[in-house]
Amino acid sequence: MTKPIEVRNPRTGKFDYVIIPPPPRLVVQQCKRTRRAQVRWQQLGLERRIEALQQWKDAILSGRDRLTEALVNDTGRLSTSVLEIDSFLSSINRWCRLAPELLQESAKNTAIPFIALQQTSVPYPLVGVISPWNFPLLLSTIDTIPALLAGCAVIVKPSEIAPRFVAPLKTALNAVSELRDVLTFVEGAGETGSVLIENVDLVCFTGSVATGRKVAQAAAKQFIPAFLELGGKDPAIVLESANLELATSAILWGSVVNTGQSCLSIERIYVADSIFEKFYHQLVAKAHRLELAYPTVESGEIGPIIAEKQAAIISDHLLNAVEKGAVIHCGGVIEDLGGGWWCRPTVLTQVNHSMKVMTEETFGPIMPVMPFSTVEEAVSLANDSIYGLSAAVFASESEALEIAQQIDAGAISINDAGLTAIMHEGEKNAFKFSGLGGSRMGAAALKRFMRKKAILIKTNDTNDPWWFDNKE
Repeated sequence: MTKPIEVRNPRTGKFDYVIIPPPPRLVVQQCKRTRRAQVRWQQLGLERRIEALQQWKDAILSGRDRLTEALVNDTGRLSTSVLEIDSFLSSINRWCRLAPELLQESAKNTAIPFIALQQTSVPYPLVGVISPWNFPLLLSTIDTIPALLAGCAVIVKPSEIAPRFVAPLKTALNAVSELRDVLTFVEGAGETGSVLIENVDLVCFTGSVATGRKVAQAAAKQFIPAFLELGGKDPAIVLESANLELATSAILWGSVVNTGQSCLSIERIYVADSIFEKFYHQLVAKAHRLELAYPTVESGEIGPIIAEKQAAIISDHLLNAVEKGAVIHCGGVIEDLGGGWWCRPTVLTQVNHSMKVMTEETFGPIMPVMPFSTVEEAVSLANDSIYGLSAAVFASESEALEIAQQIDAGAISINDAGLTAIMHEGEKNAFKFSGLGGSRMGAAALKRFMRKKAILIKTNDTNDPWWFDNKE
């Protein structure tokens, strides 16, 4: 019998929720059922698929309070949960609006006069989505929605650390008969994910590099595509020409939003020597204004650390930095409040690349600030990482654009931070160990769920094959 998994509440520290993973044979059966249902889903056509997703959205809206409550219990934060739900609902609208044009098929002539080309695509039948705990709703649906519109069926395995949001989604799904057969959620830990990968045609994974490697290897064994969005250690570079008021506010937001529990978080900051002291003093002053969302979710901006194991990682990184000479100007302590783990915005100086806080993913509201003397040094420091997800540059536009071209990362925000969180048109790939596979943004985010087919049509009337006329 499958062992139940107790789920911890990040605000109270209590294990107040239980999920029961299905045994492997039931996961296999669910994959088979969902795959069979995909045939009809594809045959419905895009217009009807759009209608079904809009019906699901309406059903979610009618039970939005329940979804909000579940997400707050999963993550311990309110304002970011509200924003997460808004982003999820708007993504349904956005993809429903874009899909008709992106999935349009075409016929055209070719370089050979008597051969026409009909370019078409067919969806991968069954997509597996394995999602993390930091944005549990958004990251379980960011791949799911375009895949469904493409005509795929989807099975989602959310993180066992934050699974409560699934119940309200499934309740809303029950109101849409055509969708509930091709969108399924299976709850469990890594073992469940492993079985899922063995029984799907394509896998999307968001999470750590260590687990991403395992997913990539398992997908390769099954000979299926794997789209991996993994960790980040995003740098910010601040030049002398930057607007410091803007830079400090944007970098603070980019570092502490969702308590820094985002792969798009700014995790290391490089500042020109001439403005270094002024910059970090402003950053510290602004960081002091932020409050913990305790004792209530409305009390402040900084929520708890969601995963208990992450609190230990943050603490280890801070201890390692201090032991090697770093100076903490604010925050810097993991606090136990009401049973939950909390960390106030933390600014460090006297840091270098021998420290974990500058090289390993911290995933907390930690802002290590390091000076540089030349632009070349700043770029070298930014690129001195196994990660390459995104970055930010603060400078005059011309200087910033020149630097952006030299940074090894998939998305560079100019004079702001984390812009890919709100702007989804720009296609980007993860560099280095930050990921693998097609872009999650832009048109490619939908098209990657389609397999291209070229139908070649001979248009002349001769009975001879194309090469016969060339025979001597």
